[in-house]
Amino acid sequence: MGGRALVYGGSGALGREVVSFFKARQWWVCVADLTENPAADCSVIITETQDLSKQSEQVMEKFSECSKAGEVDAILCVAGGFGMGGVKSPELMSSADLMWKQSVWSSLISSQIAAKFLKKGGLLQLTGAMPCLGPTPALLGYGMAKAAVHQLTKSLSKSSSGLPEDSCVLAILPRTLDTPMNRKAMPSADFATWTPLSFVAEQLFQWASEPSSRHASGSLVKVVTTAGRTELLPA
Repeated sequence: MGGRALVYGGSGALGREVVSFFKARQWWVCVADLTENPAADCSVIITETQDLSKQSEQVMEKFSECSKAGEVDAILCVAGGFGMGGVKSPELMSSADLMWKQSVWSSLISSQIAAKFLKKGGLLQLTGAMPCLGPTPALLGYGMAKAAVHQLTKSLSKSSSGLPEDSCVLAILPRTLDTPMNRKAMPSADFATWTPLSFVAEQLFQWASEPSSRHASGSLVKVVTTAGRTELLPA
């Protein structure tokens, strides 16, 4: 029998890939998202979308019920989104609000769940973005939200963070993931520079199941795909 994992954002394109990969290897998997993932053992359906405290309470309560208050080996936060908007954009505030909810709220709640339910030596994985290591003038909301996830990752790696003993927190920083939605939005792009979802799912499984394979806790790990070949590089 495999381990136990929570996948926050487990009904999105990457989340479904991750859930399928872990389930194929006999892991118990719970999903937290706006919609159900039938492939998971259980789904925490998020209906509180306007208040961070209420969303956190809802997810914590429902996850405790689903997991029967048991600990998990990995908490994988693959939730997120993408939004344009510079300082002159009329959509800036709505875009920034959505980016914050999709990336920062999900990461904070995943971290809070980890403090209570992650096993000693377990894995907490968050999702940043490689372009947000630098300025993003046309993507202000997106850049700010992902930069916050990067900061959260580093802060949680400290011994005083409240995470379980010997746990590891890592953030993956992809540039562009090869999803159906991205292909539809950018049909003329060079897909050989896009990261396959299967690569990410396999890497997350390795980190979850083989602690010795992990980067140092607090690492921001760039996921770089060139000419169809993907590698992991320190940020």
